[in-house]
Amino acid sequence: MTDWQPLWLSFRLAFITTVLLLVISIPLAYWLAYSRWRGKAVIEALISLPMVLPPTVLGFYLLIALSPSHLVFTFTGLVIASLFYSLPFMVNPLLSGFKSLPPALREASYTLGKSDSITLIKVLLPNIRPSLLTGIVLSFAHTIGEFGVVLMIGGNIPGRTRVASLAIYDEMQSMNYAAASRYALVLFALSFSILLIVHLVNHHFSKPDPLS
Repeated sequence: MTDWQPLWLSFRLAFITTVLLLVISIPLAYWLAYSRWRGKAVIEALISLPMVLPPTVLGFYLLIALSPSHLVFTFTGLVIASLFYSLPFMVNPLLSGFKSLPPALREASYTLGKSDSITLIKVLLPNIRPSLLTGIVLSFAHTIGEFGVVLMIGGNIPGRTRVASLAIYDEMQSMNYAAASRYALVLFALSFSILLIVHLVNHHFSKPDPLS
């Protein structure tokens, strides 16, 4: 009988992480896109580090940072680790979206007396919907697939931090290939569906308007 709790924990972790990343990344990407501060390249490099660093390196430093606050081996600790690990998958698509917009769009909003926040919410974000969707689904999918970081921070505790990727590893170690296959099939189907949605939406928005 399959224990579905690891899958539930994975979905819960991915959902919470994606929502928090959305809140964090929109203003961060907006600032990176339009700020004239010369040092922002350093911030962009730091944000993208998890894409090139081995997960064990990031996991090690997070383990050291979170240990004094007793957040290791907790679900909260997994969320914090996931925020760092999946941050570039939300920020980078949003940043590309903002940079692709014509400057006149933002300038016209300011000319009409709109504030920065109103310009961001009502003018810029609606015009980068494909980038927004890409960031959301890639962050969700990337968090679902975490292994090294969640193992180091969460400790693989059943019912608390044992997410689906760790459950697959455990079942493989126990040579329970049928259970591992069930977990893997769900994650495969979910990841494929998410990526398919991204491509379909981006293809839809990339079509030329026949009335233009």
